[in-house]
Amino acid sequence: MGWQERGWLVCASILGLVASVHTVTRGELFAFGPSARDQLLEPGNDQTHRLELQKPVLFYDGTFDSIFINTNGFVATTEPTSESTYLGKMPPKFGMIAALQGDLDTSDGVGRVFFRQDSSPEVLRRAAEHINRAFPEDDEVDPTHAVVITWVDVATKESQSRGDGVNKKRNTFQLVIASLETASYAILLYVRDGIQFTSTPAEDSNVVMHAGFSKGYVRGFLFSTQGPYYRTTTDDEASLRALAEETNSGLRGVWVYEIGTSPYFTNVAPGEVTDLPTEATQHRAPDGYDDSANARGPVYTDGQQVEYPPYEPEGGQIQVHPVQYQPHRPSNPEVVVVDDTDINVDVFSYNLGTCANNRNKCSQFADCKDYSSGYCCHCRPGFYGNGIQCVAEGKPQRMNGKVHGKVYVGNSPSPVEFSSNDLHSYVVVNDGRSYVAISDIPYTIGPSLQPLSALGGVIGWAFALEQPGFKNGFSIIGGEFTRQAEVTFMPGNEKLTIRQEFKGIDEHDHLVVSTTLEGRVPEVPRGATVQIDPYSEIYQYSNNLITSSSTRDYVVSLPDGSTETRTYQWRQTITFQSCQHDLSSRDMKPTQMLSVDQVFVMYDVNNELIRFAMSNKIGDINGGQPEENPCFTGRHGCDTNAVCRPGQGNQFTCQCAAGFNGDGRTCYDIDECREDPQICGFHAICNNQPGTFRCECEDGYHFDSDGQTCIAVDRPIDACEEGTHTCDIPERAQCSYTGGSSYICSCLPGFIGDGRICQDIDECQPGRCHQDAVCYNTQGSFTCQCRPGYYGDGFHCSPERTRTQCEIHRDSLLAVTEFGPRGPRPGQYIPTCDENGAYEPMQCHGSMGHCWCVDRNGQEIPGTRFGPSSRPMCIDHGSVQPPVRPTPRPDVHPLPPGTHLLFAQSGRIEHVPLEGYDMKKDDAKPVLHLPEKVIIGVAYDCVEKMVYWTEITSPSISKASIQGGEPVAVIRSDLDSPEGIAIDHLGRTMFWTDSVKDRIEVASLDGSQRRVIIDSDLVNPRAIITDPPNGNLYWSDWNRDAPKIETSYMDGSNRRVLVKDDLGLPNGLAYDSQSSLLCWADAGTHKMECMHPARGDRRKVMEGIQYPFGITSFGKNIYYTDWRRDAVVAVDRHAARESDEFQPQKRTKLYGITTAYAQCPSGQNYCAVNNGGCTHLCLATPTGRSCKCPDNAVGVGCVERDSGY
Repeated sequence: MGWQERGWLVCASILGLVASVHTVTRGELFAFGPSARDQLLEPGNDQTHRLELQKPVLFYDGTFDSIFINTNGFVATTEPTSESTYLGKMPPKFGMIAALQGDLDTSDGVGRVFFRQDSSPEVLRRAAEHINRAFPEDDEVDPTHAVVITWVDVATKESQSRGDGVNKKRNTFQLVIASLETASYAILLYVRDGIQFTSTPAEDSNVVMHAGFSKGYVRGFLFSTQGPYYRTTTDDEASLRALAEETNSGLRGVWVYEIGTSPYFTNVAPGEVTDLPTEATQHRAPDGYDDSANARGPVYTDGQQVEYPPYEPEGGQIQVHPVQYQPHRPSNPEVVVVDDTDINVDVFSYNLGTCANNRNKCSQFADCKDYSSGYCCHCRPGFYGNGIQCVAEGKPQRMNGKVHGKVYVGNSPSPVEFSSNDLHSYVVVNDGRSYVAISDIPYTIGPSLQPLSALGGVIGWAFALEQPGFKNGFSIIGGEFTRQAEVTFMPGNEKLTIRQEFKGIDEHDHLVVSTTLEGRVPEVPRGATVQIDPYSEIYQYSNNLITSSSTRDYVVSLPDGSTETRTYQWRQTITFQSCQHDLSSRDMKPTQMLSVDQVFVMYDVNNELIRFAMSNKIGDINGGQPEENPCFTGRHGCDTNAVCRPGQGNQFTCQCAAGFNGDGRTCYDIDECREDPQICGFHAICNNQPGTFRCECEDGYHFDSDGQTCIAVDRPIDACEEGTHTCDIPERAQCSYTGGSSYICSCLPGFIGDGRICQDIDECQPGRCHQDAVCYNTQGSFTCQCRPGYYGDGFHCSPERTRTQCEIHRDSLLAVTEFGPRGPRPGQYIPTCDENGAYEPMQCHGSMGHCWCVDRNGQEIPGTRFGPSSRPMCIDHGSVQPPVRPTPRPDVHPLPPGTHLLFAQSGRIEHVPLEGYDMKKDDAKPVLHLPEKVIIGVAYDCVEKMVYWTEITSPSISKASIQGGEPVAVIRSDLDSPEGIAIDHLGRTMFWTDSVKDRIEVASLDGSQRRVIIDSDLVNPRAIITDPPNGNLYWSDWNRDAPKIETSYMDGSNRRVLVKDDLGLPNGLAYDSQSSLLCWADAGTHKMECMHPARGDRRKVMEGIQYPFGITSFGKNIYYTDWRRDAVVAVDRHAARESDEFQPQKRTKLYGITTAYAQCPSGQNYCAVNNGGCTHLCLATPTGRSCKCPDNAVGVGCVERDSGY
């Protein structure tokens, strides 16, 4: 629609409003009540109903698939807290759309709250009218979904002594949330005489009601803060009464706000029409409106069946209404790079600016030109495209991408799912021939996709052979655009939607595309082939929009030899961003015709591939005289890397494309890197590619703002690492680096001060120890010791120790009994008790050698008895409840200062302090008791002093403070067998392996923002470790058929195998950041080995180890747990010998082990400061970081960026 037409409509709308400026009546609300198929909120006070949405609502920068409707005049984006937390205490901690919020009540049977979702044309039309009237200067919007909530005759909550409530004051108002894909709007309607009270009780006083939009609490990097609150009223009660008398939409009593946009949001935007025309005539309801019946919803028949208008399929050509461009003029002219969260690429957007500061936004093969309203990029001669992206004329083009979605075949009730299926395409540009292949297509759907040659047809259009005076798609719009197509198969009316996001050209000069398929296709039997006749398709062009439609026939040759001719209708739209400052660029032909012939389709059932091939030409819709010149027919014989130049008549020449040499019949790639070694400049590496080259900065350098000059990476100085800080000595204080040149000094537990000067705290205050104990103060700590004649640990002392059931059982057999003074008779079983006097989970017969598992009462568990040669795996039944503080569990200790080893047994995590590199075995104690759990992996967060662990009895990942605190479950869902776990203490993320799901995941340390980063070619992943300063991840896979050790960047990219030969069961991995050594222990080869991952210089440390499981390193030592020895073993890797062994008092299998450092290891990465500038997950890489979205992200607010900074 042109601006003149649109201006006429605006004028007509304003003229129509002359007759509609009086206040909205109840009959003019959107339809509500039973006749509109509304649901009814349960009567009462502070009632809430969760409404799952058919389409999401955008609110501020969030996307919400459900909302919460509350009696108290508001809608929440998360489940609201009790009314006592926000009444009189606004704004709330949760997201709130307050239509008219107060302490309201519907328990008297008069007031009601109605709500529904509605996508009917009438409701959407009315919503669009309100929105477009409120924002007359913006492009018109057409909502696709609405939620209608109506509070009818609601009263304020009063005491129960008011009688029947007939004379109560009551309020009536309505909220409509209208949404489209990129925005949501709130339409509020306040009825004449519908606001009878403006305050409600709150505790001991009355408070004014609220209307507005609160984002609620916003989680920051370290803590949460109150988000923005856009209040539309004030504490003056007159502002509430004005809601029914004034407007921002041009209609009294109707208020419109834009409350959320995607992908970017700044603030709530109010309607812009606050003036009201003078009332001239009596208001008349819209035509066809039944005020008494609220007849705006579906019509019910007597049989309660809903009748909808009959569907009339759209026919004919898609109508394209040219929209004249009206440039937006920002206050600070510049080129804006827009991160499109749906397609995870940087999509350019032209804004005002000049070439002086935007030249690097153009392609390296383009020139920048200034215009009066801004700048544009133009490809140089020999290249074509939109200036932002240019490719060499004549050069073949490649396209790579992934296919996702769900497609039903025939009448099948179950869809075939596409999950990252590879799509590859190749186009010989100088003859218009394109080839497309999609892999991993199962036979259940492969034959039925054969008619859809248009899946790859867009690449044919993009690089079609151009007839004189016409341009293919890439010449006009470049390589960044969105294509949406709908295929309707006749006569069954099956529909398939194809959405393709073209993301531009990657570093390999390949066009990148993401394809999504949703819908149903008619079945083509297995073994049938499909033939598609030549067809033509008319493309209609306007600013930033291209449309086309066609009807296509195809012939199915069935296995029995018969044939069927079938038909489908095809409609598509292509949206893109063009540069509007160059007026000459708008002279594109409004219509062009794509002619497609030589169409070939085939499904390769053996390789599960579907292939398409076709020849494409773009030209006049009227056909015109057929061109005979070989350059326009494609029959010229030029090299595939050459462009055909037409001459007079049928004359032509072949010219090698830019970046190639030759006579045009044969072309050879030019190695620019060899011909000009300095082409990329200082500190840069040149990579030759067919027809071109690319420059990359050396390690330690990155591109300057010009995108060409490599400058040194300005890494921040860590004063804590350099030792230039002013904190107290490490025995009393800790230095914590906070980014830039900043750090924080903090006293260690047991000391007090500002971190620069710390003094010992005398913990021996009255009541610290038992009344029958003496307290001894020590540096940073204290000890308690029972007085002579008392027994206990100093926290609990008693004159005598109470024996447990196990101890009584044991001592009764060891004491002098009827068997005489020599004790028990030979061969008698004597139970063993643990340090708490409970039965050890595994009991053994001293003379027979048999072992078995017992329950907490000492009773044998059937089926667990093993002979002398092996032992059962018994689970600790946890005779004492957790938790971790010195009371009430005196044998569970917070860790004192220093470095420790943490290791897991089934049912507990223990620690061994390190003195230098030696294990202080006498000081080893449990840190955490977890009864009836089998703990596998252990990791330590040196920043928050947290231990993290995986356990498989009820698969979960949990954490607890080693300084004391209850265990907290972090992740409990979608886990099968979590084993290895590792922490990135800089990026504040954790990584783990799941040996049943065969994948590696990452998440924030609170368990949110989960993302699968590796989910292919894994069989039994177990150990995993991080190298945060260098952005690397390492893991082992003990697949018995093909064990291996692999690495990748922390975002899962650049995955590669480090070791695959001479491995057996690589259970444990350790990485020493000081020596850059990766070490592993192998229970199959019985070896311990190390290597530098960058050099691959593998060397053996020890042979003959028995059955290692977990492994960790500290300085010169490697420590590992051994299942055969039930021990922690220390190995001096310099001397290549075992140096010590520690066997816990509890003799069961030991699992994961890790080092709990006294201070965090040195090093930084880009994620350590401000989350690397990422909105969600920041995952380090060797040269920067990748910003990634969690797998459950709903698009809005999350921005992905590839590796680099």
